[in-house]
Amino acid sequence: MIPAKFDYAAPTSVEEALGLLGEHGDDAKVLAGGQSLLPVLRMRLNAPEMIIDIGRIPELRGISDDGRTLTIGAMTPYHEILADDRVSGRCRLLHQAISEVADPQIRHRGTLGGALVHADPAGDCGAPVLAMDAELVITGASGQRVVPAADFFHGLFETAVGEDELLTAVRVPTYDGWGSHYEKFVRVAHQWPIVAVAAQVRVEGGAIAEARVGLTNMGATPVRASAVEAALVGNQPTAEGVRAACELAGEGTEPPSDLNGDADYRRHLATVLTRRAVLTAAG
Repeated sequence: MIPAKFDYAAPTSVEEALGLLGEHGDDAKVLAGGQSLLPVLRMRLNAPEMIIDIGRIPELRGISDDGRTLTIGAMTPYHEILADDRVSGRCRLLHQAISEVADPQIRHRGTLGGALVHADPAGDCGAPVLAMDAELVITGASGQRVVPAADFFHGLFETAVGEDELLTAVRVPTYDGWGSHYEKFVRVAHQWPIVAVAAQVRVEGGAIAEARVGLTNMGATPVRASAVEAALVGNQPTAEGVRAACELAGEGTEPPSDLNGDADYRRHLATVLTRRAVLTAAG
């Protein structure tokens, strides 16, 4: 299908983009990499009057390192994140998850910020960002505010970013000395995950000292598996040592039921994938 008619603007600064958002309100949509928005426009699931393309704003792109945190501009494309040694070396969970996003073409055009604001519960970026306790920098006319990942996802395709605001950066703590793994289950290559698990584990003295686990597609938003995290601490990083803790992966979740499986099937997958992810991260 062909999208409905719309006006187009390509601001070159955050201030200009915010001005356009303030002027057009909910009649506007922001275009980042376009990998989520363009299909929606083509299917006419949304028909905005104004498209604001923020791809020409240089301050929204790039990666900086202050020693404890990597700050990733919201418009930094996946392929640039994957090519950065600081990400692969110090934020390995994010690197592993992004490497599983779709295919090379999507990873060349798609952006981390665009994916997070789109907030598809089956997206690959939400769970690792949640598990890494990242912070999201949101900018509006009144200035910046920083939102923890735990408070960023509000519901299905809903986030803390207001209609007159932009996500401008993602601050990801570094996890030196931690193991990590992103385990994803799909039926067809390059498909959205039916379930995926983002796990980080720190082993000390032969036992798990800390764990961070995020779940993909187990609810309307990415989910932090807090019960699993707490139960893992003190256990040996062996199949038998983590089995009981990982059985808690589906606790408190509300996974969707659709053509890819019912809720019980997804809870079973979450248990299996969490065990695999934790063992790989701990190994």
